[in-house]
Amino acid sequence: MTLTTQRLIDIAMTNPANAEILKRLPALGLNQCMLTAGCLFQAVWNHQAERPVAWGIKDYDVFYFDEDVSWEAENDVIQAAGALFHDLDVSIEIKNQARVHLWYGERFGGAYPQLNSAKEGVDRYLIAGTCIGVDVPTGEVYAPYGLSDIEEGLLRINPVNLQRHLFEQKARSYQVRWPWLKILDPDT
Repeated sequence: MTLTTQRLIDIAMTNPANAEILKRLPALGLNQCMLTAGCLFQAVWNHQAERPVAWGIKDYDVFYFDEDVSWEAENDVIQAAGALFHDLDVSIEIKNQARVHLWYGERFGGAYPQLNSAKEGVDRYLIAGTCIGVDVPTGEVYAPYGLSDIEEGLLRINPVNLQRHLFEQKARSYQVRWPWLKILDPDT
């Protein structure tokens, strides 16, 4: 069965944590808020591998965009989210995409551009097919590279984030958990 945006949502929402996070996120009142990353596409891989839907998911990423780039403002959101999701037994990572450029270099090395939206944060994942987010509150799926790589288990470098070493590291970490995934050579 072809992986459509509706099929992605159907599979991802079988994970009760995804469903609860999406249900509660509007209460935070965040601008450009998206549930994104592994909690979505890894649910598909788990479904394909006939594993529990939440197996191997390390955290649940939430992106938003606020022009207040102070750590204090972001920390206020993190604290509010902690209270909102206190009963969920999962790690939720909330990041203001307007301030990623302030800390990225120190944490990962290399420069990171100043972003203008939460979607631009999704656009910059290391692996093209993993650039997926669900908009809150519309529920619309944002997938600038489509869903075929996730469906087919293909890991290719993101052309707007050509960090080969970090790509290979991330791709190998996925392949350890889902051995059938195929890493495509960034040079081809």
